[in-house]
Amino acid sequence: MVRLFSDLTHKKLRRFRSIRRGYYAFCLFMLMVLLALAAELWASNRALLVKYEGQLYFPTYGAVITGDTFGLGYQYETNYRELKTLLAEQAGAEQPDNWVLLPLVPWSPYEQDYSSGSYPPNAPSLEHRHYLGTDNSGRDILARLVYGFRTAVGFAFIALTASYAIGVLLGCVMGFVGGKFDLLFQRFIEIWSQVPFLYVIMILVSLTQPNFMLFVGINVLFGWMGITWYMRTLTYREKVRDYVLAARAQGAGLGRIIVHHILPNTLVMIVTLAPFTVVANISLLTALDYLGFGLPPPTPSWGELLRQGVNHLDAPWIVASVVTAVSLVLITVSFIGEAIREAFDPKHFSRYE
Repeated sequence: MVRLFSDLTHKKLRRFRSIRRGYYAFCLFMLMVLLALAAELWASNRALLVKYEGQLYFPTYGAVITGDTFGLGYQYETNYRELKTLLAEQAGAEQPDNWVLLPLVPWSPYEQDYSSGSYPPNAPSLEHRHYLGTDNSGRDILARLVYGFRTAVGFAFIALTASYAIGVLLGCVMGFVGGKFDLLFQRFIEIWSQVPFLYVIMILVSLTQPNFMLFVGINVLFGWMGITWYMRTLTYREKVRDYVLAARAQGAGLGRIIVHHILPNTLVMIVTLAPFTVVANISLLTALDYLGFGLPPPTPSWGELLRQGVNHLDAPWIVASVVTAVSLVLITVSFIGEAIREAFDPKHFSRYE
């Protein structure tokens, strides 16, 4: 039977599972990510399933279905809450087999609701299925929290992958080659790290239309330097080891030595720092949105909800919801990072003779 991981890696994974706080936090975080990725299935104004005149419709991930399809008399997208109410009234005699299955939260994060008769923000209501209430524009807070979490996690992981790809590669080359190449990039990193990040954000936001990929690019421009220093130091240490000297003696090139020899032995640093980088990226996007330099409205955003909560302290459900969500995610990822750092600590698996 082919084993995907070495015995040492299995020991580290067992060690990680034995750290209950980190392991349960990892399971909870992965559940939240899966729920966010499938948000259209439980937080959307599109129906999951519609049966009308003997035919089944799946509006969630399909094409837009107009109201004329269900006899509503208009040619824009169907209001499925209205359709459900109408079919429920007709279910007695005329059309007993027509029905609509709505998501648990039947609201889009962009949709405004003024049906309560009062000016938003409105308190949580089971009648209108606003389980965490609405914001100052009448949009469902739970839906915006879910979609805002998906945006924040996507930003964090994309920026993490790109930053680490650059930083790890450059750090390994700096540490392995050394000499003038190393000195040149050290000076470059020292100069580049002094560029004020917030000012760059402000200038670019004022010159261009802010969007998701713009913020990912800016974060990558400034986010690769931290991991570069760690990888440079580790590569300096690893390049004088016997296994690297043996590979060089056998004629292995720079790329092969770094990819097949140095990186596997320095992977613990990447795995250890990655969860904390995710926390930093989520916090960064939330802070930028809170300050007004983030994603443009009406994009679902935790920072924008937090700003609303601060400006509407008479509606405590707004700030309570977003602070609880942010705290839960950041604490969960921090627990994961602590558990990974302890589980992958080589001191637990080393023996000195």
